[in-house]
Amino acid sequence: MKLGILALGRGTFDLAFAEENLTAMLAALDGLGHSLVGPRALLLDEAVTLAAIDEVASADVNQVLILQVTFTDAAMTCAIAERFAQPLAIWAIPEPRIGGRLRLNSFCGLNLASHALGLQGRAFSWLYAAPGGDVSASLVALIAGERRVSALELGPVPPTSPEGQNLAAAVAGRRIARIGAHPAGFDTCAYDAGALRNLAGVEVDALELDDMFDAAKAASHEEAQALRAQVGEQVTGLEQVNAEELDRSLRLKLGLEALRGKGSYDAFAIRCWPETFTEYGGAVCGPAGMLGQSRVPCACEADVYGALTQLILAEAADAPVFLTDLVDVDSQDNTAVVWHCGQAPLSMRDPEVAAEATIHTNRKQPLLYQFTLRPGPVTLLRISQARNKPHMVLGLVDMLRRPMAFTGTSGVMRFQRPAEQVLSDVIDSGLEHHVALAYGDHRPALRGLAGALGLPIIEL
Repeated sequence: MKLGILALGRGTFDLAFAEENLTAMLAALDGLGHSLVGPRALLLDEAVTLAAIDEVASADVNQVLILQVTFTDAAMTCAIAERFAQPLAIWAIPEPRIGGRLRLNSFCGLNLASHALGLQGRAFSWLYAAPGGDVSASLVALIAGERRVSALELGPVPPTSPEGQNLAAAVAGRRIARIGAHPAGFDTCAYDAGALRNLAGVEVDALELDDMFDAAKAASHEEAQALRAQVGEQVTGLEQVNAEELDRSLRLKLGLEALRGKGSYDAFAIRCWPETFTEYGGAVCGPAGMLGQSRVPCACEADVYGALTQLILAEAADAPVFLTDLVDVDSQDNTAVVWHCGQAPLSMRDPEVAAEATIHTNRKQPLLYQFTLRPGPVTLLRISQARNKPHMVLGLVDMLRRPMAFTGTSGVMRFQRPAEQVLSDVIDSGLEHHVALAYGDHRPALRGLAGALGLPIIEL
């Protein structure tokens, strides 16, 4: 077989580690005896990737295999899918849970790709496996099309309940401020204001990033110093981060509070990168965690439906909510890891570990929180638009007491079903990469809410 190879990567991740893994991936593929066509190097920018697509397209390949070496958004994956009618496959790779930075975040790239391709109705095969060891049998199955996605069937809308109707009534009329547009290639964060209004009675105001930046800069020195003192009592290591960048970061929290007061907003969906770092000079992650602790949800990457999901779950749980990424699934250990840069509400901290002040692993600016999530039962929720069919995705997991998997705020959890089955459902469903979690089992009320909103349910 003539197999087209396109190795996707992003320069903000650990490129030395990415190159090491790419070498192992290519060696495993070489061992299968196929003819590999395409650059044997990481494709790190759009122009180089488009040129590589042209190279592969001119070779009349039998199949195209995307090597998801690090996280990337889904833009280039969609470009590849549009260019090739041949069978398409994606190979993503795990990385060790050793307490350091998330060096590749390959799974999240696969997650975004599955959602984007699902919206297009494009079939593909996939594999999530390390390139070392005996991966050849899995690769043979991947290339043979035996690991093809299979869309999950949505069941009937569940019956509503008085509790579900009360939840729907409580959420109706809430207001979300979307600050900046979602990043390109993040189809998971797209929204239609009219559809959201019809679904849940929630309104969205579209603000600009400069609205947030200007409000932050307008905060007084005294307010910023008082907030710094408050945060200093909650976390360790605050004095070890850059003081000017810390001040700018804390001001984002004050700016968001000012916007909230002016617009009567109940939640935010914020384009958190790259401009907060490259144009403003401070992270919004820590401020998002502070607001989340105060029951004002903040969704990263301008994910409006993520903010809606948080509003619903916070109402059901009567507690803070964390919007997070699923970044790893280990079938042998039967666990998964949820993580985000550093914005979990402080009340979710494992009491046996300290909350630390830290910087963004890719952008190197404060303020982020760092701690592991406390053990206990946790409800997962997403109001999903996957495969262009609005529905609810719901699950219950046990958060485990484990060492920190990755820097930032993260937790290791175990589903009520084998992890391998849940992994397949996540990719087959095209689930968005953000899910909300809250402690406790709130599924009965949320099932009733699904009935009130007319949403079928996928239970993980």
